[in-house]
Amino acid sequence: MFSIMASSSSFFVRCFPLLFFFFFSHVQAVKSPIHPRDVLPLLPRQVSWPILNSLNSAIDLLPAFVGSVSSQNHIVSWKGACFYENTAWMEFHNKSGSEFGGGTLHIKVSKAHSWTCLDLYLFATPYRVTWDYYFLSREHTLEIDKWEDRAEYEYVKNKGISIFLMQAGMLGTLEALWEVFPLFTNTGWGESANLGFLKKHMGASFESRPQPWYTNISVDDIHSGDFLVISKIRGRWGGFETLEKWVTGSYAGHSAVFLKDSEGKLWVGESGHENEKGEDIIAVIPWDEWWDLELNKDDSNPHIAVLPLHPDVRAKFNETAAWEYALSMAGKPYGYHNLLFSWIDTIDGNYPPPLDAHLVASAMTVWSKMQPEYAANLWSEALNKRLGTKGLDLSDILVEIEKRGSSFDQLLTVPEQDDWIYSDGKSTSCIAFVLEMYKEAGLFDPIADSIQVTEFTIKDAYTLRFFENNSSRLPKWCNDADNVKLPYCQILGKYRMELPGFNSMDPYPHMNERCPSKPPKYSRPPNC
Repeated sequence: MFSIMASSSSFFVRCFPLLFFFFFSHVQAVKSPIHPRDVLPLLPRQVSWPILNSLNSAIDLLPAFVGSVSSQNHIVSWKGACFYENTAWMEFHNKSGSEFGGGTLHIKVSKAHSWTCLDLYLFATPYRVTWDYYFLSREHTLEIDKWEDRAEYEYVKNKGISIFLMQAGMLGTLEALWEVFPLFTNTGWGESANLGFLKKHMGASFESRPQPWYTNISVDDIHSGDFLVISKIRGRWGGFETLEKWVTGSYAGHSAVFLKDSEGKLWVGESGHENEKGEDIIAVIPWDEWWDLELNKDDSNPHIAVLPLHPDVRAKFNETAAWEYALSMAGKPYGYHNLLFSWIDTIDGNYPPPLDAHLVASAMTVWSKMQPEYAANLWSEALNKRLGTKGLDLSDILVEIEKRGSSFDQLLTVPEQDDWIYSDGKSTSCIAFVLEMYKEAGLFDPIADSIQVTEFTIKDAYTLRFFENNSSRLPKWCNDADNVKLPYCQILGKYRMELPGFNSMDPYPHMNERCPSKPPKYSRPPNC
């Protein structure tokens, strides 16, 4: 009897979801009293989670911009996740008796696809971000008692309040959170989540390599300028790199470079090395120390490949200039200032849908309120550089853009300049540090003056035609234990590292200043 019941339970778990969706997919004559997605979390976990996992992903956490409203005459309409007909308009008033008054945002929702669904929204100006959800078909209001100051009043009057829809609805958003959370956990679950995300959204394969998963290199085969690409797939940095890879198209999330001194000792130059205080800095450290850290102490499961320079390129490499540059930068902070701007080159060609400049501005607004000191480091100084201003915070920057008749999305595309000096000195991310060294060493001559390496992503770096293209010249230890011979030398990692487009592009003036990068194909036109 027990075995029959167990079998029946197993049958229920396997077949009930199919019956459930089959039934509701055929109820078309009238609005369904419930929708299957709305009640999935109420079902047994073994039934609901596999279905929810197939329906939602981390991308569903990104709100979609549906429009901005600035007056009663400016009406915006859109289709929601729950309510299919929605309109919004803005009414200004002074119920509070304040200097600049306040306003009421009116939102009318109707035509719900079921009786149990709801829509979740974010509302933003440069000075505030709030949220609300709507369950009933009727007109709703969002009250703003008073504007922060004249600048917010003028901004809303001219540009409006931005409205964002959580496209997956309330339950879908919660499920998307379930997918994002493990990306940053230092667990096997987190590693699987990162691999799954990159497979799903980038088409990465992660083929297993035969053991051993590490290679002890011969120092004699390494030269100054040889490039290191690193990919981390679990923990805090694993989660960050996964999102970085997704938006840029890079199949690696970190980089470093080899240097040899006059006595033949091997060193690694790296922007993003964590010092004793937990600060991310630029450092030049002995190879043995760096390798021990990655091999035995880095819990992010790093995958590392060496990309040797081509002999002709190596012959151009000015080792003295490279060392001078590296030592002049040692000890300076990691280049957070230009981290964001190497990715955004175009108004709408770099954002994975539904991400766009409106959402970036809103996210910056939230972060600036929560962590103003980090906001200055990550974008405020860089945006001021692009405007030719000093000391403006994000709210003032957005108002200044509006006064000039420009837009935030245009400002984000202004190319970073390698000679910009920030409050903490020159700013170089991990890849900008390597490529600035290449620039100082002469590898971009004779067009170095027209190259801004702070505009390059890691993908832009490993696609440069700087590296060895003859496998017979690779060191004997290179991929020696692997049955697949890569055109570069993977020295650490369980999974085979992919570098699409490797070693395929010659430098050209203003390279990578106007390039789109939309997943999953990350197509780019020539000479962008």
